[in-house]
Amino acid sequence: MGKVVLVTGAARQLGGRFVRRVLEDPGVDRVVAVDAVAPEQPLEGAEFVVTDIRQSSIARVLAEHAVDTVVHLSVSGKALGAAGRTAVKETNVIGTMQLLGACQKSPTVQRLVVKSTTSVYGSASRDPAVFTETTPPKSLPSGGFAKDAVEVEGYVRGFARRRPDVAVCVLRFANILGPDPDSPLADYLALPVLPTVFGYDPRLQFVHEDDVLDVLEAAAREPRRGTLNSGTFNIAGDGVLLLSQCARRLGRPTVPLLLPAVTWVGSALRTAGMTDFSPEQIRLLTHGRVVSTVQMRETLGFRPRFTTAETFAAYAHSRGPGLLPPAAVGRAVDRFAAVLASDGAPGGSPDDVHTTHGAR
Repeated sequence: MGKVVLVTGAARQLGGRFVRRVLEDPGVDRVVAVDAVAPEQPLEGAEFVVTDIRQSSIARVLAEHAVDTVVHLSVSGKALGAAGRTAVKETNVIGTMQLLGACQKSPTVQRLVVKSTTSVYGSASRDPAVFTETTPPKSLPSGGFAKDAVEVEGYVRGFARRRPDVAVCVLRFANILGPDPDSPLADYLALPVLPTVFGYDPRLQFVHEDDVLDVLEAAAREPRRGTLNSGTFNIAGDGVLLLSQCARRLGRPTVPLLLPAVTWVGSALRTAGMTDFSPEQIRLLTHGRVVSTVQMRETLGFRPRFTTAETFAAYAHSRGPGLLPPAAVGRAVDRFAAVLASDGAPGGSPDDVHTTHGAR
């Protein structure tokens, strides 16, 4: 890893954990942690700088500390504190533009790692069974975090063309879960009753928080022989889960609703501040999304420690028991699935897991 590492988004749970991880690396001289607000937990050993990356002051931070490695974790789907969606979008997009502009002018920056999301592929009825890094989306995201990520990646590609001497790595993470997740989907899964789209049972992938830290660290290091940590990579655990399986393992009852009703419920949940049930999340819970991780393994040389099922199990264990015993939920889900199958309603089936479980 570089001698001087700058981490954006350090006040967030994931950013703070990554800063503490980097501090343990004996090859790193200094860690500069950056965010617009102070972190809740102290980042002892790191030099924390209160800086809004939407402002030009980030260029001064890079210059003053002679930063050679930048790990950009400020691209997020959730607001921090009382900030609203507008502030999140500005930090994601304008903040990235300012950061890249500062990196472009910096003579010391040698490596850039950017946290992105598989949401850039969207979720649509005509999607391929498995997305690769080069698969064009059938329907580009029209708003929210996914649209922010698409714009961010566009700016990163432009930066890579202007500074070919800088190693640039974009990591597209599947839904991040674990014992202490911080994402809209985790908030949705924590609801006592899960509203679902009638007739659909989407396939989902997850990546464990610990694997996220591991791959960020690997991407920020010099590549090992036979690997390359420049490029764009899908990051996900092996296998997939159906939403119905997730509900069963959580012990959460589901309430299948017609799509207009789900949209209305989503608006009500956002208004109540319970979860950011955005239109992009509704599309994910309708059509699902599965990505290939071949490049992650063969080019980046990274193998997650946790499968999708193991990641979800860690999350479920941290949530505690649901309203109903998992066995009872399972029987109810099976009966409902049988009714849908007999009626010929569209949606997934458990067989989908076997056909894509080995897809990487």
